Amino acid sequence: MSTQEKTLEEVLQQEEVLTQNEIVLYNDDVNTFDHVITTLIHVCEHTAEQAEQCALLVHYKGKCTVKTGLYDDLKPRCSMLLEAGLSAEII
Repeated sequence: MSTQEKTLEEVLQQEEVLTQNEIVLYNDDVNTFDHVITTLIHVCEHTAEQAEQCALLVHYKGKCTVKTGLYDDLKPRCSMLLEAGLSAEII
């Protein structure tokens, strides 16, 4: 086995260890589009266009992944969404 093959194998193994989680936002009959959009901009650092698209997907499809990343980054963001009255979970 050459050095190049061994290095490539090690890199592939490291990538498998890092798992991406998702915050999924669910539809409800309580929150307005403006509130959802404003909250996504603040909490998930979305642009206005991203937040609006997510709000529309949640409304018409029932749910939408609004942020992906490592669990430690997503946990406080999900908590902020919940505190804002939105329905969300990390999967």
